Amino acid sequence: MMKQDHLLDPAVPGAGAATGPITCTVPEQRLPEQRQAEPEPAPAPAEERRSTRLRVDARRNLESVLRAAREVFGELGYDAPMEEVARRAGVGVGTVYRRFPSKEVLVQRIAAEEVAWLTARAREALYGSAGPWEALAGYLANAVGTGAGRLLPPEAFGYAEELARVPEQRPSSEEFGHAFGAGPGPVEPAPLPGGGATGPHADPRLLLQLLAALVARAASAGELRPGVTVSEIVLVLTAAVPPSIGRTVGPEGTDPGERLLQILLDGLRAA
Repeated sequence: MMKQDHLLDPAVPGAGAATGPITCTVPEQRLPEQRQAEPEPAPAPAEERRSTRLRVDARRNLESVLRAAREVFGELGYDAPMEEVARRAGVGVGTVYRRFPSKEVLVQRIAAEEVAWLTARAREALYGSAGPWEALAGYLANAVGTGAGRLLPPEAFGYAEELARVPEQRPSSEEFGHAFGAGPGPVEPAPLPGGGATGPHADPRLLLQLLAALVARAASAGELRPGVTVSEIVLVLTAAVPPSIGRTVGPEGTDPGERLLQILLDGLRAA
């Protein structure tokens, strides 16, 4: 019996192995993927959501105001009232003045953007592969078709008259590129009041120098009517038919704006 008791003693390693299953405790370290799952992000605070919505609304209102201002000033000129801009934008006049504290600031914004666009297109025409007349006529067609020429600032006409009076100020394309370092490269704008962009390329004097170079090149090639100056070219730029007149097709199947432009171009080209 002593021998059997010794075999059943639990203190002895291996004793009692045949009397039942051996159990052991395993630490709870299973399913690591469940423990590593990131919690769902908490919803944004109401104040943050409201701020984001206000920023989106402000951007939408700004775009509406700028679009309406281009239409109104293009049709009625820069003397048009701010109330008409607000009405077409679908906002209150107070919203317009919150972004543009005065009408002069809004006019400056619109004029600078249009001048910068016209300047970039003039550089492309001057340094492109088209011939002298094709470059000038193509530029005018592009500018008149978009209505951008009607938004030139009033001082542009004074600069054009100065260039027309003083022949030395009318450079050729080669002289212009040498003097101003101009070329077909990209335009780098700078900030504008109200959030736009302007800079040296929004200066109407630079635009008129480019136009004068286009005129000089076409004249040198004998493709421009003698005596045409940059002043006449600026007048052609402003010849777009305002949207208020309508864009209905004429009796000969042509758009009135395109027909007017063709008449003007025929008058500019050398016979």
